Amino acid sequence: MKKSLLAFAALASITGAASAQSSVTIYGVVDMGLKVENAGSGTRLSLDSGNQSGSRIGFRGTEDLGGGLKANFVLEAGFSADTGAMGATNQLFNRQSYVSLSGAFGEVKMGRIQTVVYSNASVFDPFGDTLAGDSARIFNYGGSRTDNTVNYSYSAANGVNGQVAYSFGEVAGDNSANRTMAGAIGYAAGPLAVVLTHQNTKNATGSDAAKTTLLGGNYNFGLLQPFVAYAINKGVGTLDTRDALIGLNINVTPNDVIMTSLMHKYDKFADHRDATQIALGYTHNLSKRTNLYTSWSRLSNNYSVAYKADRNGSADNLFNVGIRHKF
Repeated sequence: MKKSLLAFAALASITGAASAQSSVTIYGVVDMGLKVENAGSGTRLSLDSGNQSGSRIGFRGTEDLGGGLKANFVLEAGFSADTGAMGATNQLFNRQSYVSLSGAFGEVKMGRIQTVVYSNASVFDPFGDTLAGDSARIFNYGGSRTDNTVNYSYSAANGVNGQVAYSFGEVAGDNSANRTMAGAIGYAAGPLAVVLTHQNTKNATGSDAAKTTLLGGNYNFGLLQPFVAYAINKGVGTLDTRDALIGLNINVTPNDVIMTSLMHKYDKFADHRDATQIALGYTHNLSKRTNLYTSWSRLSNNYSVAYKADRNGSADNLFNVGIRHKF
């Protein structure tokens, strides 16, 4: 009996020492809501997953290597809560999948990682790239995540932050084909947050590239929090557009936020290909992990374009209401 107790005590001691050096966390989001949308071909009523945040389950881990150096990993899989289906076919960890080293120098990640524009959406978008006011409905993000990526990020004590990323195209004989290079520099301290991002993605042959440069930010006065953003998109084929956003969050209480935004896309290459969206939303926190939400938007297209609509010139009217739980 004494030997068993001693062995258990020794095992507990070893386990405790190990857990002090490393940890693994299981986390996730389940987001479900009612969605009503008319994109020009009649009203569609549905129960949808991921209106505010993509439903997901993830594994996050870190190991203290000493001297301020840490090894980290994130494996994150998206799913549809309304059906239980995987978020992407034949891709388990479709949201994020990377390993990293971090320390006083910053952090270096390798794997499938969020793009620099997408990772900074909450700086310039009052909806934070969510709900019916999602800025990606008008703005050209160049995708939300990139595979085969090396990303370096750094945040200074004075609020200055930045990141650079390189995504390998992995095309034999042409290292520039399908390649993405991106960077961002920003400032976040006190009530002010601003960011300047740039992303350059080569096409499949390496002969042309889609380029997006975005400048945006917000200032939190307390009750009122205005947002602004402007983006220039050029590149592959005839791409030559400008995206603009002005928005306002009304922080009614610590648990209640009203979100508004007005966005416009201007096509410099061709006439009658502009689009405008107006959006309104509201979130209420029931707790630190659970909130209710509702939002509405109307995206109007010129007669030669169909952003989010079923046909050219149609408008997309979107409404949702639901609940999000984080664990």
